[in-house]
Amino acid sequence: MPVLDSIHGPDDLKALRAEQLPALAAEIRTFLVDSVSKTGGHLGPNLGVVELTIALHRVFDSPRDTIVFDTGHQSYVHKLLTGRHDFSKLKKQGGLSGYPSRSESEHDVVENSHASTALSWADGIAKAHRLRGESERHTVAVIGDGALTGGMAWEAINNIAIDKDLPLVIVVNDNGRSYATTTGGMADHLATLRTTRGYERFLDWGKSTLKGTPVLGGAMYGTLHGMKKGLKDIVAPQGMFEDLGLKYLGPVDGHDEQAVEGALARARAYGGPVIVHVLTQKGRGYAPARNDEADQFHGVGVFNPETGLPFEAGGRIWTDEFSDELCAIGAERPDVVAITAAMLIPVGLDGFAARFPDRVFDVGIAEQHAVTMASGLAFGGLHPVVAVYATFLNRAFDQLLMDCALHRAGVTFVLDRAGVTGSDGASHNGMWDMAISSIVPGLRLAAPRDGDQVRRQLREAVDVADGPTVLRFPKGDVAEPITALERWGSLDVLHGPGTDRVDLLLVGVGSMASTAVAVAEKLQVQDRTVRVVDPRWVLPVSDDLVEAARAAGAVAVVEDNLVSCGIGAAVTVALRDAGLDTPVHLHGIPKEFLDHASRGQVLEQVGLTADSIATSLAAALGR
Repeated sequence: MPVLDSIHGPDDLKALRAEQLPALAAEIRTFLVDSVSKTGGHLGPNLGVVELTIALHRVFDSPRDTIVFDTGHQSYVHKLLTGRHDFSKLKKQGGLSGYPSRSESEHDVVENSHASTALSWADGIAKAHRLRGESERHTVAVIGDGALTGGMAWEAINNIAIDKDLPLVIVVNDNGRSYATTTGGMADHLATLRTTRGYERFLDWGKSTLKGTPVLGGAMYGTLHGMKKGLKDIVAPQGMFEDLGLKYLGPVDGHDEQAVEGALARARAYGGPVIVHVLTQKGRGYAPARNDEADQFHGVGVFNPETGLPFEAGGRIWTDEFSDELCAIGAERPDVVAITAAMLIPVGLDGFAARFPDRVFDVGIAEQHAVTMASGLAFGGLHPVVAVYATFLNRAFDQLLMDCALHRAGVTFVLDRAGVTGSDGASHNGMWDMAISSIVPGLRLAAPRDGDQVRRQLREAVDVADGPTVLRFPKGDVAEPITALERWGSLDVLHGPGTDRVDLLLVGVGSMASTAVAVAEKLQVQDRTVRVVDPRWVLPVSDDLVEAARAAGAVAVVEDNLVSCGIGAAVTVALRDAGLDTPVHLHGIPKEFLDHASRGQVLEQVGLTADSIATSLAAALGR
């Protein structure tokens, strides 16, 4: 029987003999490649932490000892070792989450996949255990070198380091990458640790050579070992961590399970906060992943496990439209620069970086710094384009409000994966960006309905110099073009031209414009007169939209965003301020966290399909 089949929890893993572990590691890698090739998911990160995760569960006693994974996309091995072997519906409705999930297992703690949070979680958990008199319980935070570029991680370290008896182990999973190669001063420091073995080699020489010297050898070695701290400062830079007050162990070969297990056991016995620096290889054991220069199969779709190639060529996605147009703008305007937070390739800045390498800044997983830095760049006479996933704008709201908007900085924010993303679950749905943007004074937000509008509105955005602009679009294949029938001021009329009064003015926001047109067609069959408009720039609400509402018996807004404080709410306020009492019907995402499923399944679940909206509006309009 395969070794993996016998593992239903950490106790089964602990019962294995050390000589069985290499076979288990090989089986896990085979399982991951086979399973993820059928479903898609985070493959490269998990291939890199097989031995590390085995060692964690052999040394620590989960769930009594708490293991917290930063970001969580490297938790597949953890799932397997805690008894979850059915990956057939990974990231699909009713299947396993792609991240830790408390509803799945008592071994899972942090479900949110936003990076750099694990150390703060672990600090709080460890202190809670101590205050409750549970001093024998240990807490482990597993954090990648990429996540260590986030400022929140260092805020946590600053507090952890002063608590000398806190039983907390920080495992730095160092593979030199986040999505792509990790950049920044911390990355350079870890790279030095990774390549500097002078201290260990020096002590090994002392142990083998000096101890063999008659009479004085042993004493000399003891003295040498006592000079450990000074030697480390000279021949290896571990001193940075120890100067902070943290015991440092490593670097350890993360694919030598016994070495990792030994280091973790020493850390567990130390009695205070310890950093265990583990060197791993993203994509370990699978050549297509190791050879993928872009991101070593960080996140993949369905692919052929024999070749590593996708079964179907991907279509053109929304990100491609942004990427190509930004390159064109960059060639025309040397003042346009780009900023990303460790996501150069996913947000489509790799093409711009290839053409204008001096005009791209990858700040690591540090969205707050990215936004304030952008404000500084704008003050210096440039126009920064900050490209992030929509869900990560949440992390930099204060900087957007107080550093950018307050100072009327001309910064363009491009939000990829806006609205419902689906398979990555609650923390990745970009459903808050328009709600939080709606309360920022002076901010202008565009929601393109198709690729042509992405290009047009990006150009319009970078022409704004007196405040922040936001351009947001969803994940996946770009929408089919929708040609406007006519233009009313700033509005594109997509259905129901003419100036006659209509029963309903239907406002389609961004990618929901096609859904709005489909709703209008369904209502039209029921003898309702409906005009569909795309405001293009949805914040602030334009006077043209208010005027269009005067010619309608009711208004409905369809948006792929939190319905509370969203565009519909802003339209309602604008109409009331203009003295209109026209009913406004809001259709958006309810205020709740949404489980992982396909985008279509989530939209159906929350009632954002043409059939559901048409049925609701037909009832609301009455006869």
